[in-house]
Amino acid sequence: MKILEKQILSDDRGTRVIRMKIFSKDIPLKAKAGQFIVLMANEYGERIPLTIVDKGEQDITIIFQEAGLTTKLLGKLNVGDSLYALVGPLGHPTEIENYGKVILVAGGVGIAEIYPVAKSMREAGNRVVIVLGARTKGLLILENELKNVSDEFYITTDDGSYVRKGFTTDILAELLKKDKYDLVYAVGPIPMMQKVAQVAQDFKVKTVVSLNALMVDGTGMCGCCRVSVAGQTKFSCVDGPEFDAAQLNWEELAKRNKIYSEQEKHICRLNIK
Repeated sequence: MKILEKQILSDDRGTRVIRMKIFSKDIPLKAKAGQFIVLMANEYGERIPLTIVDKGEQDITIIFQEAGLTTKLLGKLNVGDSLYALVGPLGHPTEIENYGKVILVAGGVGIAEIYPVAKSMREAGNRVVIVLGARTKGLLILENELKNVSDEFYITTDDGSYVRKGFTTDILAELLKKDKYDLVYAVGPIPMMQKVAQVAQDFKVKTVVSLNALMVDGTGMCGCCRVSVAGQTKFSCVDGPEFDAAQLNWEELAKRNKIYSEQEKHICRLNIK
């Protein structure tokens, strides 16, 4: 679990996004696009899920934004340090097949999550269209990597600091008006994914979303990541993390994701040593 490489991808107004390569002999043997790991940076940190962005023969790559206690603790580790705990791969892999033409939409750190999916979709013979969104140019990540695995590539920024001002859903609607697509796949903030689902539903295009619901153990025991899908209770960690967007109870999901917001604000104000 030793950190082999560490790279700061962005540091915009004090918000750092970091890429780490971590030694692991076993996880790369099984890991597939869409799966994740759960880690603890040290004995004082929480268990948090992070997508497996890439893998080598004996290593995995993760990307995270310093936001809460554990990601800040993780960000303080350097090459040569080791994680306290690491388990994976967890969750179901993305259903990869030759759908035809697919649009992958990602916002914020969700951009990291679509990279392995985009690679796998293209290898399966799909025409891959990628739409990325970030608050500012400084928070945009993996631009070149995703360009290399896409057939069409679009960028929006909330403040207009790079390429086009607007939202990913603006471009999605334009693309769906102009042509027929077989699948939309989205990762990012819950409001963004919900809007993507609404836009795609207007054009009757199946939409899959990868949920970043709260998780603790990652094995279905704690029940923290439960979501309602087609009226049934599911768990993001063992039944997902990907679900049919049209079947999700988005209102419930948004409420559950904010359930510990006050506690998180308190923890994030603690001094980290």
